[in-house]
Amino acid sequence: MTLPDPRSTTTRPGLRLVPTGYDDPVVRPLVEEVQQVYVERYGGRDDTPMAAGEFAPPYGHFVVGWLDGEAVAMGGWRLRVGADGRRLPGERPAEIKRMFVRAHLRGRGLSRVVLAELESSARAAGVDWLVLETGDRQPEAVSLYRSCGFVDVPAFGLYACEGGSVYLGKSLL
Repeated sequence: MTLPDPRSTTTRPGLRLVPTGYDDPVVRPLVEEVQQVYVERYGGRDDTPMAAGEFAPPYGHFVVGWLDGEAVAMGGWRLRVGADGRRLPGERPAEIKRMFVRAHLRGRGLSRVVLAELESSARAAGVDWLVLETGDRQPEAVSLYRSCGFVDVPAFGLYACEGGSVYLGKSLL
């Protein structure tokens, strides 16, 4: 198990965000939990292709949120330059993936902390737009992103032709 990095920052009382490789063993159970949410709400797992290297600097960034010694939240971004180029806004867009907070800690603002870190790190890496795809069966996610300044953007990616997907983006300029 990976322990919190002493270089991490405390961003909410007790919550520490630690840069973590997407392939780190501590990430796997969190990914499995979010996949189960997709199964419950949509009837299947998210099949979006993702590789650990996409979330490694300078191509991306991934964090795990630790609270009381437990990995409780995660999220990352990956560059999407050249991918769906005609659909994505900006010159250097990045996509948010695997934003998640464990069920027993939802409603405490942890997702806002993770999202703020993703925005900050993406901006520092020269990303000009963050985009994401979520679903209409995740109204709490849609509400979070909209309340943080995300707006509708054209559909992109694996689910671009599927009903029920919601595509949002935010300029970081």
